[in-house]
Amino acid sequence: MARKKQNKELSDKQRSLVTEFDKKSPIAEQFRTLRTNIQFASVDRQLKTMMITSSSPGEGKSTVIANLGVVLAQQHNKVLLVDSDLRKPTVHFTFALPNQVGLTNVVTQQAAFDDVVVNTSIPRLDVLPSGPVPPNPSELLGSRAMKEFVNQVAKNYDYILFDAPPVNAVTDPQVLSRLVDGAILVIRSGQTEEEMAKRAVESLKKVDANILGVVLNDREMENAQYYYYYGEKG
Repeated sequence: MARKKQNKELSDKQRSLVTEFDKKSPIAEQFRTLRTNIQFASVDRQLKTMMITSSSPGEGKSTVIANLGVVLAQQHNKVLLVDSDLRKPTVHFTFALPNQVGLTNVVTQQAAFDDVVVNTSIPRLDVLPSGPVPPNPSELLGSRAMKEFVNQVAKNYDYILFDAPPVNAVTDPQVLSRLVDGAILVIRSGQTEEEMAKRAVESLKKVDANILGVVLNDREMENAQYYYYYGEKG
């Protein structure tokens, strides 16, 4: 996403959710274009469940997934955003939500989904926080219970977005990619090394992930209107 100077009077939450609080901005338009590209990518294959990951920490994947969830909901879709970064969850910070219970409680059957999912202030956008950090994130994400959870929530939402950890840091995204219809990789302009980006793509390809494309985040451009999105068949 191209970088633009933000209004200093906006709160941290408003800056993160630019598609809700600054709908006419060029950045918000970029996210709407991302939404359109994803929907065009689903012509031959249904894309209901998607994972967003990055090559390394600090590349903006959580901001990208939050705003993607907002623009999908603004199009009158029922959207669920799941924080499946069970090692360093951040979705609850973006939406200013508690994180005492969440995905880990639901998958381990310590809580019912309907009792844990949060209806946000944005119409049609629900959030499932990560919940307590488990001792075995990869095993939990790869469990039969996790697969059953994905299948169950897919019945009630138009889109389910999973915020996953960086793919070069842990195996969690590779595990989770087997449960979703497609994956999007976020990299940061001026920060992500080319070799790290290539390594991330190869790691996802090794498990036959359906890579929908790559979002180049924080690209500084004068009069920038669009982000860069490279789609490929997974």
